[in-house]
Amino acid sequence: MNNYSQYSDFQLIELLKGSKNDSEKAFTEIYTRYSQRLYAYCLRMVGNTEDASDIFQECFLKFFSSSKNEAYIDNIRAYLFRIARNLCINRKRNHRQFSVISDDNLISSDTDYADKELMDILISSLDVLEFQYREVFILRQFQGLSYKEIAEITGEPLSTLKNRVWRAKEKLKTILTHYLEEF
Repeated sequence: MNNYSQYSDFQLIELLKGSKNDSEKAFTEIYTRYSQRLYAYCLRMVGNTEDASDIFQECFLKFFSSSKNEAYIDNIRAYLFRIARNLCINRKRNHRQFSVISDDNLISSDTDYADKELMDILISSLDVLEFQYREVFILRQFQGLSYKEIAEITGEPLSTLKNRVWRAKEKLKTILTHYLEEF
């Protein structure tokens, strides 16, 4: 198989441990598969492009070095998001600023004004949520991760995660009701 996009994540992990050529091509494929969603997650969590870019790059560097040493990575996406999550938390501790932004790059250019304004309101409303609710809501609703994958990333039980997503939705409903009445 010469087309690395046909390889499973498990096969790509094995290739990372192989020859330099295979390792580089496998890493490139993993980057292609996960970079866009991972960067969007970092951007939503830290609130600015500079920090998001730093975290994003550091995430892939840590992934590459640990993939050479780790005995077993069973879920690349969850592993990458766990690294990103930890880096975001560390950045929060260091900077004490943790906001969610509205970035025009996160909304498609053909979105009409009303939809864009509504998305801006939603993203701004996320900033009001506590970290524990915001994080699982973003991972579930924006990144499309399963509860099982979120559990792998956060180390929390499934029932806790489901409860947090539900509470985040309830809190967002309360927040958005005010905006939508004016809208």
